Amino acid sequence: MNKKTSLLALLGVILLLAACGTAEPSDTAEPAAESTTSQDSGSGMGMGMGNMGGMMARHHAQIPADYAGMRSPVEADEASLARGAEIYTAQCATCHGDGGMGDGPAAAGLDPAPAAIAHTSQMLGDDYLFWRVSEGGGMEPFNSAMVSWKAVLDEDARWDVINYVRAIGSGQVMPMEQMGGAAYSPGSQAAQQEEMLTLGVETGVISEEEAALFAELHDTVESGMHSDSMSGGMDDRMQDSLSQLVADGSISQEQADAFSDIHDRLLEAELMK
Repeated sequence: MNKKTSLLALLGVILLLAACGTAEPSDTAEPAAESTTSQDSGSGMGMGMGNMGGMMARHHAQIPADYAGMRSPVEADEASLARGAEIYTAQCATCHGDGGMGDGPAAAGLDPAPAAIAHTSQMLGDDYLFWRVSEGGGMEPFNSAMVSWKAVLDEDARWDVINYVRAIGSGQVMPMEQMGGAAYSPGSQAAQQEEMLTLGVETGVISEEEAALFAELHDTVESGMHSDSMSGGMDDRMQDSLSQLVADGSISQEQADAFSDIHDRLLEAELMK
């Protein structure tokens, strides 16, 4: 890393440490409305959402009209990924971790916790990700310490960061090692899901049969969310995936409805991280 990059990274860390502890809701942030679109955290299927309170509301947060349907104009080529890596390391890794798993050095003191964006970005549309990066988390229903980056990064820079986050989550590139934090691991993801389902059964949120069905269908449903339709939030993309699987004859409508119901009950019980 050259001196310019090192200075940028140092400045970013200082800014992020301050931002993580003091972010307030932005006056310019458009409030999230009720009903459709997405989730924003974690291991189950979501950016700065964490696992504490309001999970269902966050899951269904609506993408504002100014952002809905946006598609990235920046190709995820080598140059974009290099720019995104530099910006991410300087501005994001302190909270989200080098590997984008929400485990940066500042993450421990945040509630809600930073999301595992390397994983969840694979299942979120361009419009959702650009909205959240641009407006931050200082708004309902997110109420997180994530700052609004639209005043700090121009539009192309925000798309570069999104390209990079998706690249480290897909394994296209290896995370830079600067702030600390693990890289995305399918094995770790599977273990977290098993723990969630076990707890769901133990607490009576779901039955053993429902846990088995969710585990059986989860990877297939999630794979369907990694599509060329790069718009929409988590809920929309999950429903689109389920509908396509039913149309293909891969699963029945009854299975699709059951999966969606189990997913929502896990959300309501705050078990989905």
